[in-house]
Order: sequence, then structure tokens, then C-alpha cells
Amino acid sequence: MKQSFDHIVEAVKECGKKTVAVSVAQDSAVLEAVKAAKERGIADAILVGDEAKIREIAASVGMDLEGFEIIDEPDVIQASLKAVKLAHEGKADMYMKGLIDTKNFLKSVLDKEVGLRTGKPLSHVCVFEIPGIDRLLFLTDVAFMTYPTLEDKVHIIENTLPVCKACGIETPKVAPLAAVEVVNPKMPATVEAAELTKMCEEGQITGCIIDGPLSLDLAIDAEAAKHKGATDRKIQGDADMLLFPDIHAGNLVYKAIVHMVKVKNGCILTGTKVPVILTSRSDTFETKVNSIALAAVVAEEMKRQAGHAE
Repeated sequence: MKQSFDHIVEAVKECGKKTVAVSVAQDSAVLEAVKAAKERGIADAILVGDEAKIREIAASVGMDLEGFEIIDEPDVIQASLKAVKLAHEGKADMYMKGLIDTKNFLKSVLDKEVGLRTGKPLSHVCVFEIPGIDRLLFLTDVAFMTYPTLEDKVHIIENTLPVCKACGIETPKVAPLAAVEVVNPKMPATVEAAELTKMCEEGQITGCIIDGPLSLDLAIDAEAAKHKGATDRKIQGDADMLLFPDIHAGNLVYKAIVHMVKVKNGCILTGTKVPVILTSRSDTFETKVNSIALAAVVAEEMKRQAGHAE
């Protein structure tokens, strides 16, 4: 599969339409996104929330609710628990945030009885299709883990690998990023990047190629790698996954790309039983639709991996 959101949508159609459970669905931006996802053959939706408000908002955006299952629950917290339970029980393939604050949404994700815990730490991945770059880029973590430890970074990589594979990248190249591409004991990010590289070489992390520390230019720009004489590196401008040292670096790069470049992107939360769509209110309509498509192919990949494990 070529790497683009168009091809992700095509892959969804090949693996069959998925179902997304929407938590507190009385949100115009989210309803427009699930409407488009249904029309494009990406996913059906179960809308959980205040039915009267859902119908009122749907009418205001010209959305026909025929074919959508609605579960009436005016209480926000109860709606989130009912929605996440659908994913927990396998009645939905993914779980999406609606008109609920992130804190309470995440409480439902982590609920011990009906949530989506797997025992792994959660992490966030954003997938970008950027003009001039011939592949998708997987940025992690840009929104969830604040100061990941070395152990956290291992989990972030492991959480992101199924996302890469779902998008057609069998052996992703992972670049643990730093300001420089050499180990400096005074810069902990470089030390941990080298440790991750060693762990991969020794078989402690599998299913990918890790080469760090790397500066961002060496990770994504083949010409820069050539000019810097990085011909002995495993990654020479062809990284797939960009692993950030902390949330500041990740979030700044993410927002710089989103606000300065005409891109396509989609984001999901990983480390959960099913993919979780945690979009921001500032995300565009297309980003929300792309995030549903991304979650759908990842849900299929997770199902495939679970089948192999049995």
C-alpha cells in the first residue's frame, strides 16, 4: 500500500466498514465527521449522548440520522461510560471523544470495569502526509506523555508499531530525536536514544529499526544526511517514526507543521484495547475524518495481531 490518507481510506474499504462509539455525541464538528466517515464507507457510528440535542444539532448541519444507532443518555459521565463499554465489549471497533472534557473522557478510557486498559501506558501518535515527503510520518508522543522515561519510550515505540504496520510499513525506521546526532552525557535525550538503539540491536525491541540519537534534519532529509556525511547511519533521511524526547519538542513540531504547512493528518491514542480518537476542538473537519480512518485500519491490524497470538 502506498503511504497516503487516500490509500488508508481504500484499505478501510478492503477490510470492511468499522463502527465507532462516540462519547457525548451532541457536538456539531464530531457529528459532521462521523457523517462524512459513513458516507465515505469508513465507519458507522453509535451515538451516545443527549438524543434531543443530537437530533437538534444533526438537523442544523443537514445530517440525516437514518442508519445511525442513538443511545439516549443525557448525563455526560454516564454517556461516556456507556460509549466506552460498547468498545470494551467488542460492539464498537474504536472509541471517539465528543462534547466531553479530556479529563473525564480519559477516565472512561481507564475505567477498571468497562474501559480499555491493557496494562500498557497510553501514548499518542499523529500521522502526517506532508507535501515533498514521499511517505507518511508518525510523530509520537506530541500530546499525552509529558516527560517519558527510557521505559516509557520503549512503550511508545511498541504502541506505535501497529499503527505503522496498519498503514503499510512492515519494518518502520524509528528516529529517537535530539538536538544533535551524537551522544552527549550532558544531554539525557541523546543517552536514552543510544540506549534504545542498543536495545533494538540486541533484540529487546523488535519489529523495527532504531537509530539514535538523530537530529530532525538527518531523520527526514536525505540531502541533509548526505551533506553531514551520515553515510554510516541506519537512517539517512528516511525515518518513518519520529520519537520525541518530551512533550514540548513533540507538540511544538506538531503545531509548526499543522499551522505552517498544507498537510493531511490524523491522530489516535494507543496502548488501549481499541484505537481511541482523541481529537482537539481546534482540529479541522478533515483531521477528524482522517483520524477515524486511521483508527479503522489500526483496529483491523490489532484484530489481525490478536488472531496470530491465539
